[in-house]
Amino acid sequence: MTNFWDSNIWGILNLVAVLLASLLLANGLKKRIKFFQKSLIPTSVLGGIILLIIAMIYNVISDKAFFDSAFFGGNGYATLETIAYHALAWGFIAATLKSTNNKITKQRNTEVFNTGLTTVSTYLLQGIVGMIITIIATFVLTDFFPAAGLLLPFGYGQGTGQALNYGNIYETDFGFVGGKSFGLTIAAFGFLSASIGGVIHLHAIKKKNPVLFERLNEKHEQKTTMIGEDGKDGSLGKLTVQIALISIAYLLTYGIMLLLGYLIPSMKSVIFGFNFLFGVLSAILLKCVLKLFKKKNVIKSEVTNNYLLSNVSNFSYDLMIVAGIAAIRLDTISNYLGILLILGVVGAIISYVYNRFVAKKLFPDYHEQQFLAMYGMLTGTASTGIVLLREIDPDFTSPASDNLVYQNLPAIVFGFPIMLLAMFAPKEPYITLAILAVMFLLMNVLLFRSKIFRRKKKQ
Repeated sequence: MTNFWDSNIWGILNLVAVLLASLLLANGLKKRIKFFQKSLIPTSVLGGIILLIIAMIYNVISDKAFFDSAFFGGNGYATLETIAYHALAWGFIAATLKSTNNKITKQRNTEVFNTGLTTVSTYLLQGIVGMIITIIATFVLTDFFPAAGLLLPFGYGQGTGQALNYGNIYETDFGFVGGKSFGLTIAAFGFLSASIGGVIHLHAIKKKNPVLFERLNEKHEQKTTMIGEDGKDGSLGKLTVQIALISIAYLLTYGIMLLLGYLIPSMKSVIFGFNFLFGVLSAILLKCVLKLFKKKNVIKSEVTNNYLLSNVSNFSYDLMIVAGIAAIRLDTISNYLGILLILGVVGAIISYVYNRFVAKKLFPDYHEQQFLAMYGMLTGTASTGIVLLREIDPDFTSPASDNLVYQNLPAIVFGFPIMLLAMFAPKEPYITLAILAVMFLLMNVLLFRSKIFRRKKKQ
């Protein structure tokens, strides 16, 4: 018999309501308090930090876990992790289902390819530095997990979802106590690094060229009044269709992962950790089916709506971030706070310096735009990169924004071995570190191929 007053019935809804309420509160703070406006901290990150502080205060007062209270169904932390896990895939699927008519020219192929290589090279650099730090930490803390440093590229380079996925694998399959919270904390530090580093750099640009910033701000104000005009036709029915398409793609994703898990049981945790990647493949397959139906005149009009899909994608990422940060269990990582701080600071510095160097050398015509976009993405998410880019390029006139979109294919191709290597790292951390170093060297030879081989030719 179902009792509608039971906490099990209301727990998940209460949790989602609190997550969304924190987003509204964070949004209000950003609009009214100048400090938050200037900090460029994403609203979802601020919302997650608010909930993290509330949970910490509740724990100190009651000595109980805030989200595991009866109000949230008694298992709220597990639910938060589940929300972050699924929201990552939903965001990717929604973004993939969007139709595009943009065609990349031959002149831009090299820049897009180099952007993808820069992404992977930064992953490798973050992984190398992270592994060095945590391997050294094992000499101080004898029971520390040496491969924990490899969560740095997943937390900084790929964001909350992947940090949670691999933190969970390290915790459940390799016995790294607090692995999930460790990965989520690194991801939270990444967003702060993007915000703080981005603001410092923007102030430096503003100091050099204040007139340029005044002109850009005027353009930005004009543009923001126009946002949303293409969504006037976004009725409830069309939104339902978009949700249905995403759900179908995700159902197909589950079927594929279930089949692969059955065929390769030893890789089951890894396969389900790649839910976002299989989600992208399922979305591409669904797009092909829809195009075929339209060609055969089975479907008369365009089914997907880019405006609504963008909203669903943004909502999914916001929900993923706020849930991921709220899911951090500070009690499980209290012994690792010093290591986490070192990882966070060093990760921000090396990401800043490396991407600044690459942008100046390979993207001289728009190096500031390229740097801000890449630094924001490789410490937070693609949306963080766009936020920083918009501050100096509100109309997206530079190719930097397109580079972020199109670089995904080369980044996935060259970056996939890193994901597989992450499963090898807990068994052989020193060998993994050596492989990462060799891969980083080869990737940079490929990245700077025009500079290296042109110099040799001249000599």
